[in-house]
Amino acid sequence: MAIATTARPLVSLALPEKGAARFAMQFGIALLGTLALTLSAKTKVMLGPVDLSLQTLVILLIAVSFGMRLGVATLLLYMAEGAMGFPVFQSTPEKGIGIAYMLGSTGGYLAGFVVMAAIVGWAADRGLDRNPFKLFGVMLVAEAVMMAMGFAWLATLIGADKAWQFGVAPFVVPDLIKVALAAAIVPAVWSLLPGKR
Repeated sequence: MAIATTARPLVSLALPEKGAARFAMQFGIALLGTLALTLSAKTKVMLGPVDLSLQTLVILLIAVSFGMRLGVATLLLYMAEGAMGFPVFQSTPEKGIGIAYMLGSTGGYLAGFVVMAAIVGWAADRGLDRNPFKLFGVMLVAEAVMMAMGFAWLATLIGADKAWQFGVAPFVVPDLIKVALAAAIVPAVWSLLPGKR
């Protein structure tokens, strides 16, 4: 079965077809996305030696709802906000701000967030956001890529053993739950809009 190439992500249903109004609305949506990313980064659950946030869930939902272009643009805008010194990331400003923070222990994960958004957004642009099983598979791949990027960067800073112990292992089960939730939510929304599928 061929993958649809004319599918549109969920957010496109609310956008004007073209022109300045479309661009203005996309910019507004991206700004709201960065606000959601900031709030999700600041929503922490303490579990052992690491903080767990809702951020990966929100990134997955943004990517699948916005599509690749707007999803990646939103993540890049978020990164730009952080690079300019705004305390948008988890543990900022307590553990630093700006470029110095971004090049610290979370640097690989931050870069991985953008790649994750690109992978999931690409799939949404092709209609895979309508099927929870296909979407789960894509999100799982995106999650694995993000974690691999985070692990690789962290391993250069603290060694592979500690990077695995503190940067990957505690997040495997919680992130699988987030992937499953995200993969269920958007197809459920599409199912409520049968005329728009």
